[in-house]
Amino acid sequence: MTRFVKSVLICLTLAFGGQSVATLPAAADIGDADRAALNKMFEDYIRANPEVVREALLALAKREADAALTVALRTLHDDAGDPFIGNPDASIVIYEFSDYNCGYCKRVFAPLQQLLAEDDDVKLVLKEFPILSQTSMLAAQAAVAAQAQGVFPDFHVAMMTARGAVSMDSIMAAASEAGADLDRLQADMNGAEVAMIIERTRAAAQQLNISGTPGLVIGTQVIPGAIGIDEMRQIIAAMRAENG
Repeated sequence: MTRFVKSVLICLTLAFGGQSVATLPAAADIGDADRAALNKMFEDYIRANPEVVREALLALAKREADAALTVALRTLHDDAGDPFIGNPDASIVIYEFSDYNCGYCKRVFAPLQQLLAEDDDVKLVLKEFPILSQTSMLAAQAAVAAQAQGVFPDFHVAMMTARGAVSMDSIMAAASEAGADLDRLQADMNGAEVAMIIERTRAAAQQLNISGTPGLVIGTQVIPGAIGIDEMRQIIAAMRAENG
C-alpha cells in the first residue's frame, strides 16, 4: 500500500469512529499484482474524489472538538459552592463568567434578571472570573462568601446596580445591604474554599477558551460576550425542543 493511500485510509478510519472504510485482505491472501491493483484503485478514487478526504478530515476535527467540549463542560458543571440565582433544581442552567468591574456584565445583568423572573425553570450560575483588577478579585471572593451565607442574590443585585468604582467599601456596603454577617464574610473571603472555587473557574475558562467577560454557556453553546434576552429565549427554546 502506498504511503499516500495508507495516510488517507487512516484519516478516513479515524473520522468515521474507528470503523475501517474498507476491509483489506491479509498480506498472505493477496498477491503482489492484486495488491498493486487494489492500491491503484484506492488512489485513483481518492484523487478523483478529493472531497472525500476533506469531509473525513472535517468530521475528524468535529469529533475532536466535541470531545474537548465534553471535557470542558464536565469541569464547568462542577459548580458546588458557586454563587447562583434562580431555581436550584431548574432543568436549564446558564453559566456566566463575570467580573464586577466589567461594564458589559452590567449590560447583560438586566436581561438575565428578566429571564429569571419570567422562567422559573432557569438557574443562573455565576462563575466568578476576576480578570480586570484587584478589586475584581475582592468582589469575586465576597460573592462566593455571600453564597455560603445564602445572601448572594441580593448581594449580586446591589453590586450590579451600584454606581461608581468597585472598592472594598462598596463591596462591604453591598454585603451589608444583602444582610450578610460582615465579620464572617471577610474571614471566608480569605479562606481556602473560596480560593479553590475561583481557581476552578479559571481552569474551566481556559478549557472553554473564555478569556473575557461576560462569557455565557447555555447547554453546549459557548457565547463570548453579552447577548439580548430574545437570543437567550431562542437558545433555551431550542434546548427544550431538542430534549423533548
